[in-house]
Amino acid sequence: MSTEFRVETEGETVGEAKWAALRELEKLHPGLDKGAVRFQVVSEGERGILGVGYSPARVVATAETDGEASVAATEESEVASLVRELITRITSALGIPCRIDISEEDGSLVATCSGRDLGLLIGRHGQTIDAIQYLANAILARRLPGTSVVVDAAGYRARREATLGSLATGAAEQALRSGEPVELEPMTAVERKIVHVTLQDYPGVETTSEGTEPNRFVVVSPASAE
Repeated sequence: MSTEFRVETEGETVGEAKWAALRELEKLHPGLDKGAVRFQVVSEGERGILGVGYSPARVVATAETDGEASVAATEESEVASLVRELITRITSALGIPCRIDISEEDGSLVATCSGRDLGLLIGRHGQTIDAIQYLANAILARRLPGTSVVVDAAGYRARREATLGSLATGAAEQALRSGEPVELEPMTAVERKIVHVTLQDYPGVETTSEGTEPNRFVVVSPASAE
């Protein structure tokens, strides 16, 4: 037997109203799958002119849960709870509600997002998910120095790393064959680092980053003769 939870909330923006709705639903059902929440925008709100005539944004949020499922929230560390809250707020502000599972791998926290709009969450070449990860780590650095988090969605990180590895070795082989530098497509700082690390021990080539953000790219060149 399933149970439907429904709340109506408001905020200065639709994103803030959705965030408030998620918080209310979590109070009703701890451990809620945020990716299963459905939103209906009642009003997008109006800021008014010079502060006059302001009206808040309003949304209705509903979530259906399995009545036989445990409603007890899983116990987790303080830092894991903080990471969950940070990423939930960021994704909700972007209008991308999702479920967030926290795990620890190799000394770092991994926040895995799941839901219906993962393509929107990941963004072109991972630009959106990298921005979310950067922002979360910037906040963590102030509140809990020494703590870092990797934000992932549907195995994107592993797939993209494999793709970049193949791209990097292909560029290295081309540079060695032609004797000329090979320019790769613009990448985020996270992706450029993967390329540099992949080729750091590749014989006969060297890598540099050139250009300015957001169009900075990696150049793979035949190593200079010493």
